[in-house]
Amino acid sequence: MLINSVTDKVIIKVSNRVATVEMNRPENLNALDMEMLKVLVYRLKEISESDDIDIVVLTGNGRAFSSGGDINWLNSQRTENEFTAFMDCINELSMTLYGMPKLTICAISGAAAGLGLSLALATDYIIADKSSKFAMNFIGIGLIPDGGGHFFLEKRIGETKAKQLIWEGRKYGVEEALKIGLIQEIAESGLQEALDALITDWLSRPTQAMIRTKKILAEKNRPQLLKVLELEKYGQFKMRETLDHQEGIQAFLEKRKPKFNGK
Repeated sequence: MLINSVTDKVIIKVSNRVATVEMNRPENLNALDMEMLKVLVYRLKEISESDDIDIVVLTGNGRAFSSGGDINWLNSQRTENEFTAFMDCINELSMTLYGMPKLTICAISGAAAGLGLSLALATDYIIADKSSKFAMNFIGIGLIPDGGGHFFLEKRIGETKAKQLIWEGRKYGVEEALKIGLIQEIAESGLQEALDALITDWLSRPTQAMIRTKKILAEKNRPQLLKVLELEKYGQFKMRETLDHQEGIQAFLEKRKPKFNGK
């Protein structure tokens, strides 16, 4: 039986067939560094094998769901091998989350940006409080979405809208996110209350039939997602070599607007 656990960066709580996985770097807006990615992969795989769990809730501690990949961690003179390992871990996490034989809910409060948004989109159902903001903002530092962002956005909102959202990199509020199909529900009466209502409803249903449908669709889509993840990994390597990315990172660190030149 899976037991509750707390590490420095991930908190797991299990109760009544529900596992809550909480990212726990509130001082960094739950930015994802290598350690957090590894722990998430390990614990989600452990949860996948538990017969006592039907529903997994992914959330973040503090005032943000996740601000995305930890730029400061990535920018601290990481070698090519370290970056390769980082991208491989991202890909493993996205595949694990998307394909796990459980019903997955993402409960969002505050910002879900970059890689954080990709992970949210990998779940079956996104519920967000009224203050939440969403941004696929890789473009701001001259990068492309990873974590399967291209795949998940196309599945949810279509290719044309996905390209627009990626290229603009702007913030979306909950009303607009719901309208375009980025999320499924706004927590009008409070996030925890809406989450509890959804979980109660799902637990009253034949969850194994729901999970079987998910597994069929996930298996059908698995080859495409794997291909997208590999393309994103290669593309991210190429983007890291561009002058625009270097300018984007410098502007981020200096807290100013970047001046891109298309190189």
